Amino acid sequence: MSTSTATLRYPSYMNNDLIGLIAPLIPMPRLHFLMTGYTPLTTETNEKQRSEANQPAIRKTTVLDVMRRLLDDKNMMVSTLMQARNAGHCYISILNIIQGEVDPTQVNKSLMRIREGKKAQFIPWGPAGIQVALSRKSPYIQTPHRVSGLLIANHTSISYLFERTLQQYDKLRKREAFLEQFRKEDMFRENLDELDSSREVIQELVDEYISATKPDYLQWLQKKT
Repeated sequence: MSTSTATLRYPSYMNNDLIGLIAPLIPMPRLHFLMTGYTPLTTETNEKQRSEANQPAIRKTTVLDVMRRLLDDKNMMVSTLMQARNAGHCYISILNIIQGEVDPTQVNKSLMRIREGKKAQFIPWGPAGIQVALSRKSPYIQTPHRVSGLLIANHTSISYLFERTLQQYDKLRKREAFLEQFRKEDMFRENLDELDSSREVIQELVDEYISATKPDYLQWLQKKT
């Protein structure tokens, strides 16, 4: 959380406000569910054990290593099917917030290396890439890492969470579990249309995320409207 607001608390020439930070990540209004990743991620216990063993908390903290780790699904704060085979999921947008002593030329070289290695798959229907924001570290908090990074990404695999929610809802609805509590309310006394309508909204969202992985997404969107 502190890293996500670092560019607001330590202003620079860009990403000085919340709208400017979030707007480039959301090209389509409905596809606005973001996920985050952070590296290097260590605990106090882990750092203490490494300190007692005279081992560094992490071997490398160069800009390239940090940006590579941010694209690793193991460093994501949400469990989805990002790297699943045949899933076809891709990034809609990426923002990397790099904290620490960073030379801008290192950022440009790192971006070139990542593009050459095709570390990230982006949407096929529009321009997309990795945005990078540089930020200073807090002078009041001491960290063992020279460089750290936060990834804020818009990725189509977030639809997996909604699909799982729909599956769990369908099981509960089939068994009519917990419905008596809803029927006590005035809006559900005659029927459960509100729940059915909410399910349709979530299903439409899942369908749109899946369509966003295909080249004809914009045509699909025009047909829907």
